[in-house]
Amino acid sequence: MTGSTSLRLVLASSTALAALLLPIAANAQSTSGDQTTAPAATPTGAALPVSDDQGDKAGNGNEIIITGSRIKQDPNRSALPLQIVTTAELQRNGISSPEQLISFLPDNGNSSDNLASNSDVVTAERRGNNGASYANLRGQGSAATLVLLNGRRVAAQGTTGAAVDVNQIPFMALDRVEVLKDGASAIYGTDAVGGVINFITKTNYKGFGASAYSDVTEYGDAPIYRLSAIAGFGDLEKDGFNVFGTLGYSWVNPLQAKDRPYINTFQHDKGLGVDTRGTPFATIVNLAGTSFAASSAFPTIPGTSQVATGGINILRLPGQAGCASGTDMDIYDTQVWAAPGNGLACSFDTGKNVYLQQQLKTLTYYGRGAVKIGASTLSLEIVGSDAKSNKVFSQVQITPNTTTQNYAYKLAADGSNLGVMTNLVNILKASFPTNANIQSLTPQTAKFSYRWRCMECGERQIFTDTTTFRAQLGLEGPLPIGDWDYRAGVSYADSISSSKLGTGYYYQDALIAALNSGLVNPFLFSGQTQSPAGLAAIQGASAAGVVLYGGKYSVKQGDFSVSGSLFDLPGGAVKLAAGVDYRREQYSFKGDQRATMRTIIAAPFDNGNALNGVHRDIKAVYAELLVPVFKGFELSAAGRIDDYTGFGTTKNPKISIKYQPIPEIMFRGSYNTAFRVPAFNQIFNPDTSSIYTGADFADPKNCPGGKVNAATGCLALSAVNGSAINIINGGNLNLGPETAREWSAGVVFQPIKNFSFTADWWSIHRENTIQVLPLQYLFSNYSIFQSRFHRDANGVLTDIDQTYSNAGATRTQGIDFTVRAFVDAFGGTISAGADATWLLKKDEQVNAAAAFIQELGVYSLASDLGLKWKQNTFVSYSNKDWSFTLTQIYRSGYKNQVLPGIANGSFDPCCDVSDVKAYFLYNASASFTAAKGLKLTFGVKNLFNAKPPFAISYDTNNGTGSDWEPRVADPRGRSFNMLAEVKF
Repeated sequence: MTGSTSLRLVLASSTALAALLLPIAANAQSTSGDQTTAPAATPTGAALPVSDDQGDKAGNGNEIIITGSRIKQDPNRSALPLQIVTTAELQRNGISSPEQLISFLPDNGNSSDNLASNSDVVTAERRGNNGASYANLRGQGSAATLVLLNGRRVAAQGTTGAAVDVNQIPFMALDRVEVLKDGASAIYGTDAVGGVINFITKTNYKGFGASAYSDVTEYGDAPIYRLSAIAGFGDLEKDGFNVFGTLGYSWVNPLQAKDRPYINTFQHDKGLGVDTRGTPFATIVNLAGTSFAASSAFPTIPGTSQVATGGINILRLPGQAGCASGTDMDIYDTQVWAAPGNGLACSFDTGKNVYLQQQLKTLTYYGRGAVKIGASTLSLEIVGSDAKSNKVFSQVQITPNTTTQNYAYKLAADGSNLGVMTNLVNILKASFPTNANIQSLTPQTAKFSYRWRCMECGERQIFTDTTTFRAQLGLEGPLPIGDWDYRAGVSYADSISSSKLGTGYYYQDALIAALNSGLVNPFLFSGQTQSPAGLAAIQGASAAGVVLYGGKYSVKQGDFSVSGSLFDLPGGAVKLAAGVDYRREQYSFKGDQRATMRTIIAAPFDNGNALNGVHRDIKAVYAELLVPVFKGFELSAAGRIDDYTGFGTTKNPKISIKYQPIPEIMFRGSYNTAFRVPAFNQIFNPDTSSIYTGADFADPKNCPGGKVNAATGCLALSAVNGSAINIINGGNLNLGPETAREWSAGVVFQPIKNFSFTADWWSIHRENTIQVLPLQYLFSNYSIFQSRFHRDANGVLTDIDQTYSNAGATRTQGIDFTVRAFVDAFGGTISAGADATWLLKKDEQVNAAAAFIQELGVYSLASDLGLKWKQNTFVSYSNKDWSFTLTQIYRSGYKNQVLPGIANGSFDPCCDVSDVKAYFLYNASASFTAAKGLKLTFGVKNLFNAKPPFAISYDTNNGTGSDWEPRVADPRGRSFNMLAEVKF
């Protein structure tokens, strides 16, 4: 489908929807519940909500409770670097979900926290990303970013138990999103290291509203839809009560990588290839008891003296069709992977066999009732969600061994595959006329073990259903003492998640029996299909429907706080806020719920994370003092004492200053400390092991940095005969907390009413960081981590310890910029602005004895990708009825990943791909009021259809990634969106 056809379809559906809503809009009446916030140029770069709803407003001017403080103050004069994302900003950028909002923020890091980053096989710590997305402010990690809903906590995602899934937030109910780009442990608790994202819902809504949103790509695929409604009645101030509720449903349709022409992991000229010999046309490999009992039994590669230790793929032999004749296949790139022994193998493009956009259907609901009791307000808030995801990814790769997966292709008992066996044997004999082992083969005696990508097994599916719930009872109002007020609340929140297997997973015993029967033919040439008997044998082993794992995380919380003025100073009133809170966090995870313990090939049951149920109690007391020392100079001091079960007591202070010598300029700064305890899994998980199958590391004892180099005898671990390297993962009962020190200093400049500029420098120093050390760190720092490499009595490497540890430290620095300007012209207002983050430093120390590793602007496999510059810029025009906006999204480039063959200098790419180019996107939108109460917004995302820049994101150990970076780029291409809203 062409782009113009897609656009016509969107416009046609928009017109039809407008016609349907027009009669309702014609009778619409104004509503005080309309809380659409408007952009404004302010000294903080924030935008003050414009609404009849007073929400948290105090009676003194524009003072409200803002994120990061319990003392009411004017956000336009705050000492805190606070960004308020308005509903207008969400609409003009076509942002339809919390995940898209998080990716849009320049302050958010670039880690594997979105769905596209986890589209294939992933490591156990990312298992819960089936349908979940996380915030990661300043690249400090999702567990170090505090996510709040109306200033209070929500439950961490049920399977991970470490961070909040932002997709559970009720998007329709939002009034604004406050992003505090500063540490806030002294106010909220010890996990607010990277900052706080506070999703704030509407309050005191009355009337009715509904909206419909669609986003369809230029290709006509992967549509995103959202329907939502809101209704409320009663005015809290006039009637003494208000009740309202919202309901939203969104569904994200899948996008397959095959449908994007730029996805291609076979790019030899750029130094990119795929490290797998498990292909749809099987690769013959060595196995004891078969025709090739050892890798040394293979012949030499024609024209070389190199033994084909990596096996033989018939397609690659002289006179045959070639690897590319197979489905998504090509040659195994021995130069890129520095693995000459694989010169007769083919490989399979795993990057083309995933879904770049996962299917996700989400129902969210939100209800709030409030009643006046004298001057106080009693409120009950109910919020929840039900998210159903369908993760679909590459077909299973079957690899033989002599114990659990001992199989080989041989003559079937009924002789039905005699023709196939005869053909295979004849091709091998003709290709290697001098190899005695091969010349002795006959169709009756040959047994070929093989690595195989079972296309007939179907794509692997994992279905995940996650429900969340939170009930909050609150009471707040004035105290009979001056301007003092109080705020109290109790809440319960939980997240329950369960996953089960779909297609593509098979019981090991049944599938191995099918493979050994000879009925299943793994050597199908182009145009051939599997026999009905072979298909029946495969399907008879299916494990579809088996429950994979499940978890539950819950939080019970109670809090009480007061705030008000103490006395006056020449600069104003000294204000104090103080509070206490208590919460209990509970977590359980079931990693294997099978009724029978039959092994399922490649099923990630994750028993290593199984916990029957653990909990901890957190008791805290905090205080905050605001002192206007003299006119224009303000000092704030806050402190919090937390008592954690198992970790004792921690004290964390925060000091901030604000100095405004003249109205046009303001200086601000802060210092605080933070303390983050480990997640439950990081402490209590048992040790588990998995076999390492990658080809990118050699034994670091003899090979510097663990680099593969066949010329010096440094062979890949997976190619060393007889070696089976286990990666050990698990928790650490002796794990300690992380600590952090944070500084910030900034300036706010507003020379005229219509222009403002802010710049805030920040620095975060974390110590005793909790992490799973990436394999490349362990190998490249072998002298430091030698104790993590376990060997047998003969010195042969057997295991690598990759369990959690308080490994080292991080140093991160940057500057955040905000610019806002507007001018009245042409019968309306022209406004422009930019939000940017300039990352100055991103260093990581993997161990106290190691040097800091510079990660700024360079590729990182497991940790956050440190982009030097991220910027969102917009320009818009608006009048009473219309608005037009053009937005630029910019993400700077970085040093590309380098695969082993290029790293050791044995191969030079033809092109300069050492740097990943910068990523530019342009979005355009137009909104107009079609009738009273009816608003239509049309937009184009990725206006110029920019494809992601070339980036080597392939991960050999998990088979994920391809030639683009999902942590940065959007794979959908140009898309057309429409939003219709009706209110009355």
